[in-house]
Amino acid sequence: MKVAIIGAGLGGLLAGAALSKEHDVDVYERLDIYGGRFTNLPYKGFQLTTGALHMIPHGPTGPLAQLLADIGADVKIVKCSPDGNIMKKDGQQISFYDFRELLSPAAQAKIPLLMAGLLIQKKGTVADMVWNDPEWLALSDSCCGWALSTLSRDTPAAEASAIIKHVIGGGPGKYNTPGIPIGGCKAVVDSLVKVIEARGGRIHLGSKVDKVIVEGGVAKGVSINGEKHDADIVISNIGHKLTSDLYDWRYMKPQYAAALQKVRPSAGIKICLAAEEPLVGHPGVLFTPYTQRVNGMNEVTHVDPSLAPEGMHLTMTHQAMRSKDVQEEIKLGLQDIKRMFPNKKYSVLLVQCYRDDWPVNRIASGFDMGNLTPVKGLYVVGDGAKGKGYIEVEGVAAGVMNLLDILKKAS
Repeated sequence: MKVAIIGAGLGGLLAGAALSKEHDVDVYERLDIYGGRFTNLPYKGFQLTTGALHMIPHGPTGPLAQLLADIGADVKIVKCSPDGNIMKKDGQQISFYDFRELLSPAAQAKIPLLMAGLLIQKKGTVADMVWNDPEWLALSDSCCGWALSTLSRDTPAAEASAIIKHVIGGGPGKYNTPGIPIGGCKAVVDSLVKVIEARGGRIHLGSKVDKVIVEGGVAKGVSINGEKHDADIVISNIGHKLTSDLYDWRYMKPQYAAALQKVRPSAGIKICLAAEEPLVGHPGVLFTPYTQRVNGMNEVTHVDPSLAPEGMHLTMTHQAMRSKDVQEEIKLGLQDIKRMFPNKKYSVLLVQCYRDDWPVNRIASGFDMGNLTPVKGLYVVGDGAKGKGYIEVEGVAAGVMNLLDILKKAS
């Protein structure tokens, strides 16, 4: 079977590597690099990223690690220790599992109710789940902002419940948290490209797909600069909306079109910092609930020093965008950093904004549309098809795994 894949981001490369074992795979990428928002960006001796933060949410036991192993990709993922801390108002850190220390007795009294709520598919948003209580909102906004680039008021409670179950289910943790790929994001996508090419697949850089060829409601290939490239199935890694722009809307079903109009991407800002002395002090996540904007940060150079020049640390902060005023959002994020580290010396390497057609997630978590499209033989992978309860790149991997099951059942 001949497979055409649109986009050489993580989802496209995972799908291509998995399918290349038994099928003829071509991956078409409009940019002159592969990896999309999941590769390294060399800058002043640092290995920054085009999107993700050199961190895999569920580490060496999660969906991404499992799929990489199944594919045969050679990637080393080191589990973080600690998993995560929380920065208190006074700048000191406590373990994430000691979050009760941050709550008043009245807020602590609500913990049994919250745990009970996590066991059911609750309606409403996370903000509703935590009763819009200011103390609980500070914590939940930090977690939602870091992991999903959304605020509590915009995150479905059922989605949060599913995410938490994936983390804490099965005793000490179904998947556990988090891990760092040695070599950063690029090590992951490099390994996938190596697998694809070793199996005879091809990566076509600088090749923008201008059309999905559809005949009788069935995908038959793609067009690049007007030239048709036949395929038995087409897999898109550019999201449902941009994919729908590539074929005739007469094939669009009303229900699918209506769903497309409702979904929105999640937007965020990443600030990359350089410092000779550690800011965070460990490789795990540092959640920051008492800020104006920054939701959390990590400092992966404690595990992989090669991601920075010798003797330097790379710290990356992330924040969900709360307004469309990018410059104001950046200003508030920089103010947060200054307040959190008043006596530390650091420099800002780069500020990156992810929104619109280059977002954090093409569809905000909890609103994913799955792998199917109205066109038979045309599928979507990536961060618009993550599946319930899966976050960030774990969701991308879980979505690819779901597609593999769909294709297996269809064969």
